Amino acid sequence: MIVTGDPYDFPITGVLDPQRTALLVIDMQRDFCDPSGYMHSRGDDVGAARAIVPRILAVMEMARRAGMLVIYTREGHRANLTDLPDNKRLKTARAGAQIGAKGPLGRLLIRGEMGWDFIDEMQPTEDDVVIDKVGTGAFHATELHDVLRNRRIENVVLTGVTTGVCVSSTAREATDRGYSVLVLEDCCAEPDPVNHAMAIQLLKIEDGYLATISSAELFISALQSPPTDALSASRGVNP
Repeated sequence: MIVTGDPYDFPITGVLDPQRTALLVIDMQRDFCDPSGYMHSRGDDVGAARAIVPRILAVMEMARRAGMLVIYTREGHRANLTDLPDNKRLKTARAGAQIGAKGPLGRLLIRGEMGWDFIDEMQPTEDDVVIDKVGTGAFHATELHDVLRNRRIENVVLTGVTTGVCVSSTAREATDRGYSVLVLEDCCAEPDPVNHAMAIQLLKIEDGYLATISSAELFISALQSPPTDALSASRGVNP
């Protein structure tokens, strides 16, 4: 079981074992994906984020069938803003959507508000893991590494928003921690497609040092394939 990728197939370490692989669904929250959320308040189009929803849902369904751990991440801050760095507050204010300001779906990117929670189509199941974070990368100030280590996860597959910020930050953090990283290009989005394309190219820099890139179709196709002899043997299963 191998996922065809660019510039190399995934995982680079060998055969893909779903039990050692986690699918990350990054920040598919109303604030980033709803026309009334944080991104809209910034003046950004959420159409690209909405367009990837069906593909992520298909990837999640296949990942769960294969026995992969599904992890949701959710960015947000305390209501009293004690965990919000001043430089982040000022940058979001400069962009026209200061964190904590009142919006149509409640205070922007504040935990417990309607905009902070996941979109209706992507509500976690009881078997999924939810990682709440205050930064862009999913490993920063969270228990994600502990969750992955306890489940003996070696590979991570990234989907979600935005390609150039939270997805890219998480890919870099995961690579530094020794995980093999796959980014599904058509399951990630930026409001500006040019920025999306640039972010994907940077992830492939130095022959894929940060990540290799694939698609929902190729990922699903790989998981639909029968186990290889090597993986079957590793599980004590007759091929």
